Amino acid sequence: EYRLIAKKGEGTFSEVLKAQCVKNGKMTAIKCMKSQFESEEQVNNLREIQALRRLSPHPGIIKLVEVLYEQPTGRLALASDGDQVFELMDMNIYELIRGRRQYLPEARIKSYMYQLIKAMDHMHRNGIFHRDIKPENILISDDVLKLADFGSCRGIYSKQPYTEYISTRWYRAPECLLTDGYYNYKMDLWGVGCVFFEIISLYPLFPAGTNELDQIHKIHNILGTPPQEILEKFKRHATHMELNFPPKEGSGVMKLIPHALEDCIDLILKLLTYNPEDRLSARQALRHAFFKDLRDMDKRVKRELLAQKVKKSLLSSSCS
Repeated sequence: EYRLIAKKGEGTFSEVLKAQCVKNGKMTAIKCMKSQFESEEQVNNLREIQALRRLSPHPGIIKLVEVLYEQPTGRLALASDGDQVFELMDMNIYELIRGRRQYLPEARIKSYMYQLIKAMDHMHRNGIFHRDIKPENILISDDVLKLADFGSCRGIYSKQPYTEYISTRWYRAPECLLTDGYYNYKMDLWGVGCVFFEIISLYPLFPAGTNELDQIHKIHNILGTPPQEILEKFKRHATHMELNFPPKEGSGVMKLIPHALEDCIDLILKLLTYNPEDRLSARQALRHAFFKDLRDMDKRVKRELLAQKVKKSLLSSSCS
């Protein structure tokens, strides 16, 4: 059914191939799983497949077109819409900023982050959190952004504790680093804050520490240590690490991106709030002053579409 053209990338559990559909000639992204599966039922119960089916269609989330399961071998592949992956989606955010010397225009950054947080809001409202927000999992092309790779996702209402070593360490929230798997969907917003900083600065905010403790120190070096009551709350669910950190005032985010606007820095800091209970949700982030012009544009577009719909309805009724 598909003719393989090139390998696009590889992860721990899968590889992504560029392929062409034999029937219609469309270019397609095929994610081939490295694991083998015993039955179609097992395949249909995969969280990634269930999540993509539940979240589709949405302009900010990659579209699952077909599940390709080969019963004799147990091999599984997921085909995504070529129009949304290879004809439009040229690269991921990591590839966009890697080796780049000039900062991206503010309007472009704002548009990307608005689209990403809209996708996040849609996902969370549908009861799913991603758990692996990082530049490599965010696909872009010109003005279009889509969130991809739902292989680590979980249901928001599923029971804790979750897997401890989830998410790439650079983008892992404090509650994921410090507790024994007691975190929730707010971890995704921490990842968004890290990506937001990175797309502005062109380098990661918290480059990988050697272990969880070293990673926490990297966070404290910039954001400072949190109030003791927050650490006490984390201690209730932390058996693998001593949470005794001497008080420290971080260097701050503003010094690292002095060219960024005040509203922009404010939003990043609210996404990188240490306590997940106080961290912004996606819905709250979309209401932030940084996105006011894009919200206003959305309202204008909706009004125009409604006016066109009413006009079409009136013309239709007058003709009949």
